[in-house]
Amino acid sequence: MKIFYAVQATGNGHIARAKELVPFLQRYGQVDVFLSGNNSNLKVNLPVKYQSNGVSLFYGNRGGLDYWKMAKELSLFNIIKEAKALPVDQYDLVINDFESITSLACKIKQVPSIGFGHQASFKSKLTPRPIKKDWMGELILNNYATASKYIGLHFDQYDEFIYSPIVKEQVLLASPKNLGHISVYLSHYSDEVVASYLHQLPDQLFHLFSKKEKTINQRGNIIYMPIDNSLFTESMINATGVITGAGFETPAEALYLNKKLLCLPIKGQYEQLCNAAALNNFGVPILASLNTDFKRHVETWLNGAHPTQLHLGLSTQAIVEKLMEAAASLEVQEEEFNQYELDHLSLKFR
Repeated sequence: MKIFYAVQATGNGHIARAKELVPFLQRYGQVDVFLSGNNSNLKVNLPVKYQSNGVSLFYGNRGGLDYWKMAKELSLFNIIKEAKALPVDQYDLVINDFESITSLACKIKQVPSIGFGHQASFKSKLTPRPIKKDWMGELILNNYATASKYIGLHFDQYDEFIYSPIVKEQVLLASPKNLGHISVYLSHYSDEVVASYLHQLPDQLFHLFSKKEKTINQRGNIIYMPIDNSLFTESMINATGVITGAGFETPAEALYLNKKLLCLPIKGQYEQLCNAAALNNFGVPILASLNTDFKRHVETWLNGAHPTQLHLGLSTQAIVEKLMEAAASLEVQEEEFNQYELDHLSLKFR
């Protein structure tokens, strides 16, 4: 079997998930990865055969998206050109982790595909949303990367096609400890902005994961660390708590490890506001932004109860098996459609 696996690289979560998934997919055949986007900070150790700048998200320094840079990097002409050139029709199975060029290529070439990952879970109306829905956000979640069938991942099984998060083996095999530090990853803020707030708690040690730092070094109550998947995971395993955005993979692993978790959603990113609504149901405090009350919020958080621990309903292998079952059902549907077309033509020319 030849498998085409499209991976969105606008953030680290999609790549981290792909690293765990690919070895299981390779048991079924050859896997070729299409990496789309250019602002992930993780090293890509994947069988990448195709690559594109795609449609990338860029962040400012104070918690929001950099819309100007996003618009400047976007080229609709190149996206259409790349979609036409992408050889999705040469594969037995197309798996799409929220990647728009692959979605367009499958439409153009009439190739069935499976939408897989966290964003696929938003195809269900049962998946948590904020009290105030954003029609533009809903439009993007539902139409940015459409597919023939969906396998979603979320913190809980909100619908029949939604399964457990894919948790790294390093986390699954860990023996969590509390060594007293707090792991901090807030890529939508600059180091300087985050540090100015962390310094307000001089007796608390922080591990701040930075897009700028290349080596580990300590300044005051902050140990600056380069963004590295294994290094961050080790920090989180041994942390008192984790402060991060309202993404998916990091909060899921923090909840699985039974760590205290404090989330600051990226401003203007609707998916993160939806995640925040789900995390709130787990007892995770949500901060709209870094503000003058940050010190008080952190102290209250540290003195408060742990959130509800996340339990995995299915292993990664079992999720891949569900994915392959969905692929088999696509083949049956395609065969039934082709037979219908033949029968229809036969009737027409009688």
